[in-house]
This record gives sequence, C-alpha cells and structure tokens, in this order.
Amino acid sequence: MKQRLLVMNGQKLVQDEKAPGKWETVNVEKAGALKPAIYNIYQSQQADKSAAHSGVIVHANKENVYQQIGRNFVQHNRSDFDKVPEIGSAKTITYSDSGKAVVDAQAQTQSRGVRR
Repeated sequence: MKQRLLVMNGQKLVQDEKAPGKWETVNVEKAGALKPAIYNIYQSQQADKSAAHSGVIVHANKENVYQQIGRNFVQHNRSDFDKVPEIGSAKTITYSDSGKAVVDAQAQTQSRGVRR
C-alpha cells in the first residue's frame, strides 16, 4: 500500500492510495517542526545498517520510522529504537554491532550566509 504525508497549515495528514491517483486521508496529527510539503514515503528504501543516515525524521508508525535524506527517504524498523526520535528533528542514525539504532544530533553543515 502506498502512503504519503501531506504537511500544511501546521497539520500532518497521513494518506493511503486506495486506487491509482485516489488518496484517502487516514490520520491527522500536529506537524510540529516538520516543514510544509508532500512527503512520498512509499518511495523509501530499507536502511543500510552498515552506513550512517543523516536527515530529518518525517514520520513514525507502528512498524517503521521514516527519515528524509536529501530528496530520498529511508525507513528504519521501529523495533531497533529504544526511543523514537522527535518528528521534524534532524538526526544521524547509525547501528551498533547488536543491530540497535543509535541516534545522535545531526552535525552542523556549513551554509552560506550574510555577515557584516
């Protein structure tokens, strides 16, 4: 089943595709710190446990935690987490030797800005 998130006006709508092009809203929540956009989480790939994944946590359900990395999405098994990261927060997720997810604050990246 395809699932996407629609974030607008401070609300996060979880939608399922019932027929091609026909989306039905199944859940409405507060968006929190998540930026307004359409997040096609059905395009997510399973997380590679040998790599580090840095990006924004966009959604968590009973089975998975979804993270946006650039324009792509990665899904982590929820059972790998002791505590699920806050939705809308930028985190780096790595895996320990035992397969448990280790969540750290995302390292700051350099950006261009205006200084005087």
